[in-house]
Amino acid sequence: MTTPPTKRKESPSEPLKRVVGLTVRAVAGDETVNVDFSPGKPHLEGHHVQLPEPARVPSKREIAVVRGWADSLALTLACHDEKLHRKLVPPSGDARAVFEAVERARVEAIGANRMDGMANNLAAKIEDQFAHGRYATVTRREDAPLDEALALIVREKLTGQAPPPTAKALADVWRPVLEKRCGKTLKQLAAKTGDQEAFGRLVRDLLRTLEMAEQPNEGESEESEEEQEQQPDGGDQEAEGEEDSNDGQESSGEERESEGEEGDTAEAADAGETQDIEIDAEGEAESDTAEPWRPNLSVLDAPENFGYKVYSNTNDEVVEAEKLSTPEELDRLRAFLDKELRVLASTVSRLANRLQRRLLAKQNRAWDFDLEEGTLDSARLTRIIIDPMHALSFMRERDTDFRDTIVTLLIDNSGSMRGRPIMVAACCADILARTLERCGVKVEILGFTTKAWKGGEAREKWLAAGKPGNPGRLNDLRHIIYKTADSPWRRAKRSLALMMREGLLKENIDGEALAWAHQRLLARPEQRRILMMISDGAPVDDSTLSVNTGSYLEHHLRQVIQEIETRSPVELIAIGIGHDVTRYYRRAVTITDASELAGAMTDKLVELFEEKAEEGPAGPRSRAVH
Repeated sequence: MTTPPTKRKESPSEPLKRVVGLTVRAVAGDETVNVDFSPGKPHLEGHHVQLPEPARVPSKREIAVVRGWADSLALTLACHDEKLHRKLVPPSGDARAVFEAVERARVEAIGANRMDGMANNLAAKIEDQFAHGRYATVTRREDAPLDEALALIVREKLTGQAPPPTAKALADVWRPVLEKRCGKTLKQLAAKTGDQEAFGRLVRDLLRTLEMAEQPNEGESEESEEEQEQQPDGGDQEAEGEEDSNDGQESSGEERESEGEEGDTAEAADAGETQDIEIDAEGEAESDTAEPWRPNLSVLDAPENFGYKVYSNTNDEVVEAEKLSTPEELDRLRAFLDKELRVLASTVSRLANRLQRRLLAKQNRAWDFDLEEGTLDSARLTRIIIDPMHALSFMRERDTDFRDTIVTLLIDNSGSMRGRPIMVAACCADILARTLERCGVKVEILGFTTKAWKGGEAREKWLAAGKPGNPGRLNDLRHIIYKTADSPWRRAKRSLALMMREGLLKENIDGEALAWAHQRLLARPEQRRILMMISDGAPVDDSTLSVNTGSYLEHHLRQVIQEIETRSPVELIAIGIGHDVTRYYRRAVTITDASELAGAMTDKLVELFEEKAEEGPAGPRSRAVH
């Protein structure tokens, strides 16, 4: 007699997940929405919602935070038009970050104003976001992110809810400046909460007032003016009244200041600035021209000003690979790598040869013909015999900057890469280094990991100091140089095999590694610099994430990526092995298996070099000489 199988007892968090999933679909008004729970930062991709994984037995606070994220992302699906957002949002930089933060505040305010329960959930989410306490005692605007401060202030204007205690100082340090410069615009936002387009145009006006965004494009100004003409209390009516009353009466300082806030054209903005100066000259207001309206610092140079802290970097190291091992071990590892290379040779070498053919084809000597000076074109001397009066024809070799290029391969050396992923990465790096070297392109190969699991000397110092709050990064970095750009492959081939060493791969702190590789590239003399990141997961360091927020390292990585992609001459691309890197990088590809790495790397490099060729200016008539 067989006993019936016992029903598996589900985790106490499973009912919460089911209810939250149903709620997300109901709020979004879309039954096709897919809801997942996993570690990492909550995010929305199309119709896929990823929420934080709750504990097996979640506390009331954790339940409220999960529900808060669920409500926020569901409201985004219901109340946010992505196509309209792309039309209104500034292209990049701090202005884009501020615009997106304020738009999130608008979306969440819609739900908070309609449902008290949702308001409580969203408040719990915001309190959790600032639970790290890094801004609890901030006193300088240089140390306070404007996007987060403005989002809190706009939320307060739209819902009446004050910032949480841990973020009160963050909002207060910016409040006087924003109220003075943008007070009237901030008040108008509340009336446009349900109209994304009108709300977005007001935010664009606010950014222009703070000198953070470009003036409106042709056509956009007219739309803004037509919109404000329809507003019963719009700023244009005040401006018209001011123009019509030319009887000698001066307009009030408030009206003149509002013109500077709400002007939709460059002339209006300039007029607002001129009026501010006139008011200061009369002694009616203090001068703000010398105040830094927003931090003009780079997260690459001063990450602490952007909320990222390192408890101790005394034991961090940047080390050449050959110094981490003995020559005998490197020889053994190289022999093992060569054995693996023979297995992958048929696939990887074929792809590398394709890349080589593409690159060498672009380096064929090209000449411009039918010129008035240069090298005599002997192929056209027959013209002189046919027509002695015909002018001589000259040619000149075209200059090319193709060879003035460097590629850096930055490889994740975390424990999750152990086994086949790191073996394939090492093989691909080895073959591509040889291929690009033959094509005259310099290659640098770097790796990043930590010196210890779950914290090293930095954590010991933190424990000895009594575990002070908000310590920041609590591990010792190990950045490895496998091959410098100027060293040939034959000299560095033994060092590349170190990736195969047992015990080398530990944890990964991607943001600082990316900044380090980027800094090395900036110091290079080449005109074109390409940085390729190869990773299989989000940044993870247990010691750091256990005492900071769960998205602490990921948030810093996003800041570094945005800085490089928007302000740096370095071209950044990323390849994710079983990890969706497209949510972080603009130019990225995700592969499902390590065996696809060689194809992804070569395809991306070919794509980059072909883009460069297409951008080249069209010169005189030319032909290629093989």
